[in-house]
Amino acid sequence: MHELQAQWEAEEAALRARLMPGTGIARPDQVVGRTGMEMFQAMFNGEIPMPPIGDTLDFTLLRVEPGRAVFQGRPQVRHYNPMGTVHGGWYATLLDSAVGCAVHTTLPAGKAYTTLELKLNLVRALTDRVPLVRAEGYVVHAGGRVATAEGRLTGVDGKLYAHASTTCLISDLPPPRS
Repeated sequence: MHELQAQWEAEEAALRARLMPGTGIARPDQVVGRTGMEMFQAMFNGEIPMPPIGDTLDFTLLRVEPGRAVFQGRPQVRHYNPMGTVHGGWYATLLDSAVGCAVHTTLPAGKAYTTLELKLNLVRALTDRVPLVRAEGYVVHAGGRVATAEGRLTGVDGKLYAHASTTCLISDLPPPRS
């Protein structure tokens, strides 16, 4: 586990060194005219900020390719529920991000998506004793109005902690406000 953990941490450190400092939200003029893949490339190049939810919940987007997105998260005590394990909402947010961004990679310029449905299966409790987890999302179907994707949340220990599926609604990106 230690070798894999070192690899995962090194990949995250290399990515973070390239990112735009701080957090924020991409301005409409930074997004308009970009495909989903072009938008992610701009994030990875430090041209537009990563969304702030990653800082809030201790996870980051590591990589994308058409139809696939990989996030890495750090389960923390501050993510615990009253039973002393990571709250299911943390799993859900990480997996929703992975499957949603997998869909986003397939979008042409001028299109947006929103999660219409998320189905989550928590198969194992997670605590901060597992220092890193990865959520990998894969597109199953990318249509003009609807896309579906599946994802898996695994730990650096090789165990499956949750899996999910999503249905996303594809729409036109609203024009930037004047």
